[in-house]
Amino acid sequence: MERDPFITDEMLKATFDKKGPKQYTLWVDLEFCVGCNACTMACKAENNTPVGVDYNRVITVEVGEFKDPKKKPDELRAYFVSMPCMHCGKPACKAACPVGAITKREEDGIVLIDTDKCIGCRYCAWACPYGHPQFNAKAHVMQKCIMCVHRVTKGLKPACVDACIARTRFFGELNDLTMLIKQKRALRVSLGFIGESKTNPSVIYTR
Repeated sequence: MERDPFITDEMLKATFDKKGPKQYTLWVDLEFCVGCNACTMACKAENNTPVGVDYNRVITVEVGEFKDPKKKPDELRAYFVSMPCMHCGKPACKAACPVGAITKREEDGIVLIDTDKCIGCRYCAWACPYGHPQFNAKAHVMQKCIMCVHRVTKGLKPACVDACIARTRFFGELNDLTMLIKQKRALRVSLGFIGESKTNPSVIYTR
């Protein structure tokens, strides 16, 4: 299997130069993720998040019964799943916010929380099917992954993408990445623990 789609600088520049509404997103290739948490640490350093607030978390998913002697070793596995904000097409967090503190940018599809408006009610966390928005107890506001909007607006990739040592994370426009995945014969999957969602999550996983 070909390992790396090699998203070139030219491809990335074309993504940034694309006019009109678009949806920036992440493609996470689970097959090669080693669970090193470099993405989590890079995100924390880039956004200076407080203790207990992690915009990007990596969880371990175990498949099969490891104690079942009837199962062969090749039927059992564990893999690592990075869980950033999904920057949904129809964000449930935005619909649930009583003060209009959550917006979805038309120009790039990034979902943001305005901490000046946020009252810390946590409705967004309860509404989000991925449990992503997190409460900053010190500031009494909700916070979430911003897809490094301050970097993206300067033509740079999110910090988590640059930090990935296994090169399993890719940034781009949703339609462009979906087309590239199809060209590489990768399959877009709906992970069992995430399930179906009416929020149209933008982040793509392949494994």
